[in-house]
Amino acid sequence: MIITYQGVQSFKVQFGDTVLAFDPVSKASKFKASSFGADIALVSLNHPDMNGVEQASRGEKKAFVIDGPGEYEIQGVFVKGLPSFSNYPSNTSGQVNSKKSRTNTIYAVNLENMNLCFLGTLGDTEIPSNTKAGIDGVDILFVPVGGDGVLDSSEAYKFAVSLEPSIIIPMHYDDKSLKAFLKEGGEEGVKPIEKLTIKKKDLESKEGDIIVLSEN
Repeated sequence: MIITYQGVQSFKVQFGDTVLAFDPVSKASKFKASSFGADIALVSLNHPDMNGVEQASRGEKKAFVIDGPGEYEIQGVFVKGLPSFSNYPSNTSGQVNSKKSRTNTIYAVNLENMNLCFLGTLGDTEIPSNTKAGIDGVDILFVPVGGDGVLDSSEAYKFAVSLEPSIIIPMHYDDKSLKAFLKEGGEEGVKPIEKLTIKKKDLESKEGDIIVLSEN
């Protein structure tokens, strides 16, 4: 499995010929949008910063879009969409206005015998009990750490550790919030890497290890 970071909360996850796009950035966002062909696009929140599904399709290759809670199986990939809450600023008439609690979808994905958990735009660590029950045996956890509608560095680290993942990948951060998150984890010396290439056997020696991916 190869994981690369596309900025904000966008990740490309590739295993064999199958490609997943998590929270692709839309062209309507103020952030840079990356384009790559994906088989499956997963959207945690209907917002231009995360709902650029058009960026996940290329030519005749159209991504299968998952944008809410439910259970799915596509091309041998098992996905659970679990409801939670986000306080990410809404976008109305092209302008960002007041923060309102909205449904955020957490995705639990099983592929190559590894369990990925993508927390999306999670803004509250008090998640529904059925959602908590659906997050189990996390190998790789993607967690927002930047505050301003998503978890801040302190609550993000505490919540991440509570899920007992093998690897923690921070997202949705700036230099200040990333530095604070690494300090919370006692891993200030962690340097960004261009991509994460990993197999199930590589996880055996890892316990809450923080891996920072540089934006591609």
